[in-house]
Amino acid sequence: MLPAILQRVLSASVTVDQEVVSKIGKGVLVLAAMAPGDTEKEAESLAAKVLKLKLWDDASGGRWKKNVQDIDGEVLCVSQFTLLASTKKGNKPDFHGAMGGEDAKKLYEYFYSKVQAGYAVEKVKNGVFQAMMQVALVNDGPVTLEISAQPKPEKDKQKTTAAEPSA
Repeated sequence: MLPAILQRVLSASVTVDQEVVSKIGKGVLVLAAMAPGDTEKEAESLAAKVLKLKLWDDASGGRWKKNVQDIDGEVLCVSQFTLLASTKKGNKPDFHGAMGGEDAKKLYEYFYSKVQAGYAVEKVKNGVFQAMMQVALVNDGPVTLEISAQPKPEKDKQKTTAAEPSA
């Protein structure tokens, strides 16, 4: 399902150990989580959605007409396993719904690479996987959306017949 929070921003940055490691101007901040069972196909689908989602108005005032590429904006991707927290029992979040360590890192990096490949490497920035990060942003709107991506189902390539021949 690959959930993400997408925020339209005027600016955003990621700081690790009191050092700014990434920053963007106008564009989108993507907080993305990897769950057990998520695949590269879902990562590709989410990357495409991040780049194609129409969040800005056009020059004539048409609402929700332009995507981040149309406005020559930037993208900041941040891994965010806490999106998958369960708070159903008690007051302590349970993170068993998040994909574990190396698998999550591999899939997240694949997602990030697909966002870069779909746009321009210099316009797509990254946080630091598994680091304690401070994410600062100036939300534009505010516009904050919860999105998820599921790949398009593959079409059945077998032809079906209306009737079986009788023996």
